[in-house]
Amino acid sequence: GITYLDHAGSALFPESLLKAFTDDLRNNIYGNPHSQNISSKLTYDTIEHVRYRILQHFHTTAEDYTIIFTSGCTAALKLIAESFPWIPEGTKQPSSRFCYLTDSHTSVVGMRGITASMNVLSVPIKPKEILLAKSRLPAEEQNCTTPHLFSYPAQSNFSGTKYPLSWIQDIKSGKLCPIKIPGKWFILLDAASYVSSSPLDLGVHQADFIPISFYKIFGFPTGLGALLVNNRIAPLLRKTYFGGGTAAAYLAGEDFYFPRKSIAERFEDGTVSFLDIIALKHGFDVLEKLTGGMEKIKQHTFALAHYTYTVLSNLKYANGAPVVRIYSDTDFSNPDVQGPIINFNVLDENGEVLGFSQVDSMASLHNIHVRTGCFCNTGACQMHLDISNEDIQRNLQAGHVCGDNIDLVDGRPTGSVRISFGYMSSFEDAQTFLNFIIATRLSKSDSEIPLQTVTKPMTESVPDDHLSFNDADKLSPVLQISDRELGNISSEEETTGKWQPPEPEAESLRAAVSETAVPTCRKGGKPITVAKIYLYPIKSCSAFEVTEWPVGNQGLLYDRNWMVVNQNGVCMTQKQEPRLCLVNPSIDLKQKIMVIRAEGMDPISVPLEDNTGKEAVICESKVCSHRVKTYDCGERIAGWLSTFLGRPCRLIRQSSDMKNKSHQKNTKGLSSATNISLSLVNEAQYLLINVASILQLKEHISARLKEPLETEELIRRFRANIVVCAPESFEEEEWAEISIGALQFQVVGPCSRCQIICIDQQSGERNKEILQSLSAARGRKTNFGIYLMNQPLLSSFSDILSVGSQVLPVLKENTEIQRPTSSEEKCSG
Repeated sequence: GITYLDHAGSALFPESLLKAFTDDLRNNIYGNPHSQNISSKLTYDTIEHVRYRILQHFHTTAEDYTIIFTSGCTAALKLIAESFPWIPEGTKQPSSRFCYLTDSHTSVVGMRGITASMNVLSVPIKPKEILLAKSRLPAEEQNCTTPHLFSYPAQSNFSGTKYPLSWIQDIKSGKLCPIKIPGKWFILLDAASYVSSSPLDLGVHQADFIPISFYKIFGFPTGLGALLVNNRIAPLLRKTYFGGGTAAAYLAGEDFYFPRKSIAERFEDGTVSFLDIIALKHGFDVLEKLTGGMEKIKQHTFALAHYTYTVLSNLKYANGAPVVRIYSDTDFSNPDVQGPIINFNVLDENGEVLGFSQVDSMASLHNIHVRTGCFCNTGACQMHLDISNEDIQRNLQAGHVCGDNIDLVDGRPTGSVRISFGYMSSFEDAQTFLNFIIATRLSKSDSEIPLQTVTKPMTESVPDDHLSFNDADKLSPVLQISDRELGNISSEEETTGKWQPPEPEAESLRAAVSETAVPTCRKGGKPITVAKIYLYPIKSCSAFEVTEWPVGNQGLLYDRNWMVVNQNGVCMTQKQEPRLCLVNPSIDLKQKIMVIRAEGMDPISVPLEDNTGKEAVICESKVCSHRVKTYDCGERIAGWLSTFLGRPCRLIRQSSDMKNKSHQKNTKGLSSATNISLSLVNEAQYLLINVASILQLKEHISARLKEPLETEELIRRFRANIVVCAPESFEEEEWAEISIGALQFQVVGPCSRCQIICIDQQSGERNKEILQSLSAARGRKTNFGIYLMNQPLLSSFSDILSVGSQVLPVLKENTEIQRPTSSEEKCSG
């Protein structure tokens, strides 16, 4: 089963919520609430009922707060920034300030873009600074009415730290002062993370603005949030744009507009998402029925976090070094100051950080879903990971942007790993996660630590009827982590003398070879030849092996021209559907068809001619964040694939008339400002691996597997286009460019491997050991193979790539090829 540990990202919805909601829709007709007919009146009344239910959930009433529905917490924050009664710089009155805690979500920090356009200054406040800001203003300055806004999170989405709700009243009363400036402070309490697992009493803690997103609480619906506005500030809010349903009256020919009296109707532009709002009613009903309320959720989730933190923080290597570094402001002893979030990085025996992308890949192999990166909270990330402003800018120049998988720059982490618990989480989820950490990081002797001193959390399991979790897990009475060994990393003694690769470069996976490198030809030694050629007509499906093949302007002709998508048009890969490797396409150039075969299925053919006539519907798809133009290949092949894979899917093809426009990569070192055209590949036109490197890796892996891998099987797992026989393992990583016959290729960079290499390409079965062994063998990196781009100026005419052709590499500047440490190897496979 799946162990879902990203409840801070989104809750999981229970099946009973969907059933109650769909039953509601079947039994009622809901019309547009702006109409006056019976069905529309039903919608309007139901929405008003939901507003009251939300207020009830937060222990307040319509006398004190107004609910404004938005598309989410971010939209609510934007609304505040646009409508708050700021007083700009340069007027006779003292000007307003927007202050925010640096441990805030990006969407809060982004408000400063709007305030800057209004000539209002923004002031970031560090958590420690607010605690020291206790001095009152002089009496004469306390009467100033200039409005200021201070924003802080009720719970950090990075670390789970709960900031004091008492700050609300302390700042309003003047007991705390974010900055020393005359005026009246209003409080924006970012409660999106907090309310997913903790009760919020607005009758006691009366913040002025509280933005929330409902999927954080219920999992469904998404794309719906709300802004709770204190009615004392509501009349002061300004609004310029008016949309449908917000006007009491207006003139089209003159500048006359009179808003509706209701604050909610005034700010809800257009028709609200009324069916989603109706779903909230069932969300509250089901949540109460399953859990008994937010206080029980708070205790349940904290108990799991406390237990996991206690075990995790006590894990040690044999040398006494900690297995993880936890980023926290608390010791997880009090649910009033710590939420169910644990943020950490995994360390090796020497205290060096393992990149979060590697941890994420390994977790995925164990069906554990975690969150990685900086979690849209750069301020907290900088504070906990000790990343300076200059580091952020240098990382950006090195190619790292928020949300990518570049986890280390110059050996230092750019982010971390986060796990979080929700009301559906069970003790088994915590146990599975800890088993995973121990099995992948510690040997059996290391893992035999005195965990019996850690008791099981005293909490009842929350009933779970989520679609993906049909049987509710019950809490196990005994923790048995040390008895499980899912795949231990080999000890140093096992690898010494067998595997000594050069240290991988700390550079972006997509970084091209430096333009200033001075080429050096490889001298002497045995010749390097092309051993195998593979193309993959359908992305993520089986390889088609050839002895010679035409080269096009996007790579090997017809390589990754097609891909399989799900019913929503999203690309499917072996990560989601391993059985794609059992779909065997082959190209018949003479008959101009692609024949697709699979066990138990009659062969089916698809024409090679590009069908982009009037009957073809061109649509946009995405491949690894690249936008591509595609068209559907029809019902016949869609039915064939859906039958074999057992799920609705379709085959689409890249549109040839859009290839050069829609999917391009600007690559250094090829020619100035040259855009290289790509097919449906992820990174580059070609991927090359070396048989000698395969044999080195095979030697390392064989010692860890019960049954040895065949060389051919291992080659196929790495899904290369060009397989070469070179005398020395990993010498390909020192190449700057290569020539094969009349073809010239530029080396773009190393290929960082994901969990697809763990899939047996003949059976579709997973073996978690492969990626783990690669990581251990290559010094915590998972690079294997190199990306190539064909230089377009030298390949405007058609060329043929053939097995047996000689490969002539040009070395990078200042490189030395290390001789193999084992006996002389022969090319095979």
